[in-house]
Amino acid sequence: MKPTATEQPKPTDGLGGVPAGLVPLRRTRRAMQGFRPQPALISVVTILAAIALWAALTGQGVVKPLFLPRIGTVFQAFLDAVDGRIDGAPLIEHVTMSLLRVVGAFALAALVGIPVGLATGLSPGLRAALDPFIEFYRPLPPLAYLPLVIIWFGIGETSKVLLIFFACFAPVALAARAGVSAATADQVNAARALGASRWQVVAHVVLPAALPDILVGLRIGMGVGWTTLVAAEMVAASTGIGQMVLNASNFLRTDIVLMGIFVIGFFAALFEFGMRWLERRLVPWKGKV
Repeated sequence: MKPTATEQPKPTDGLGGVPAGLVPLRRTRRAMQGFRPQPALISVVTILAAIALWAALTGQGVVKPLFLPRIGTVFQAFLDAVDGRIDGAPLIEHVTMSLLRVVGAFALAALVGIPVGLATGLSPGLRAALDPFIEFYRPLPPLAYLPLVIIWFGIGETSKVLLIFFACFAPVALAARAGVSAATADQVNAARALGASRWQVVAHVVLPAALPDILVGLRIGMGVGWTTLVAAEMVAASTGIGQMVLNASNFLRTDIVLMGIFVIGFFAALFEFGMRWLERRLVPWKGKV
């Protein structure tokens, strides 16, 4: 008995009797499951979308130039700053002074904060002595103790560098202290059983174990240093990106303010990528064990 028209079997492609019409759908699903967008591509698309939205809002007059100027206006402010038509000094001079302040304070914070953090992590007595002071001032905004820094150290470069140093020091010291606990007792005992001295244990066991946390603390400290730059250049600064932004805000020059923000963000991003590269080189095992 032959099957009726309604009972005719559906054509198959020979792959386990799967109906032919479902094969392209399955292949499409597999192709979609195999597609994984790259993080860099997502970041580029997001940035381009933000720029397009900015251009659309300012081009159509939805947002007034006082609140958000056009992209071309901000770019023109950048060209004026490069030629020195803003604040009487070229942009390279502002950038150089700001970099000297931030990098100098950050290097000082690393040179002091890492040993202090390791020492407080290894010595409970030293931790009990220093921890209250670090934890007390750590959450304070730099503007809160800026008047004291000025009174104690004047309005010169010392007070500017010290203000950024204090902001960077706490994250670096606390990260180094937390990293000490990454060295297990078995590792320390094994090193001592092989005849390692206390300093050798610190140099070859504790420090490598704490290095991932230290690098994270350095990244955080550098970010805090850039956020403190504007506050440090508030007082008696003739050059600097933060000083340029503050002067522009007094005259409601939003284009210069945005330009300064982008310049600060550019150099902050360069330092961040540099720290990430350094982290990949120094601690390649991080996240893999």
